[in-house]
Amino acid sequence: MDSTKIHQLFTRLQVACPQPTTELSYHNPFELLVAVMLSAQSTDKKVNEATARLFPVANTPQALLALGEARLKEFIKTIGLYNTKAANIRKTCELLLERHGGEVPQDRAALEALPGVGRKTANVILNTAFGEPAIAVDTHIFRVANRTGLAPGKTVREVEDGLLAATPEEFRQDAHHWLILHGRYICTARKPNCPACPISALCEYPDKNEAS
Repeated sequence: MDSTKIHQLFTRLQVACPQPTTELSYHNPFELLVAVMLSAQSTDKKVNEATARLFPVANTPQALLALGEARLKEFIKTIGLYNTKAANIRKTCELLLERHGGEVPQDRAALEALPGVGRKTANVILNTAFGEPAIAVDTHIFRVANRTGLAPGKTVREVEDGLLAATPEEFRQDAHHWLILHGRYICTARKPNCPACPISALCEYPDKNEAS
């Protein structure tokens, strides 16, 4: 996809959704970090249901550690892989207190050094909590980038690098949110809703649906 079409694509996404943001509920960087860690192989809805119960009780590293692993699991047991996630969250809380004064670091290497935090999670935190123009590539963004021709790639990192290179600077801060919402609600895996798609005329996908 050439640069003119890419600019038009993001302009249309911006018009359709002027102020995109994550669908995870949070009030500070630490809550966002916990929510993103919980969201792996789960839905934002399920995570929000769990954190709506958890965060009023414990929303700091100190409070989560004081809660204890068994009680933490009770709050998040409706979420997949909750045993592993509970262990990682507690280890992360310990490291945040030991290394960062209980604060979430605004640094990729420091974030990725936390248990259960990979590149995608770090990108979400850097973008959403700290306003950096990072792009976290999940399954939705990977699909949209390849399907539309925006930033084709065989691996998540290829797509991420392609998106960072292709996305005009004025759109880079919100690109992650536009693309994930587009993939979640319009450019879905099984049957993309091309008739309702604001970028259908620009999309290079050869098998567009004629009817929604």
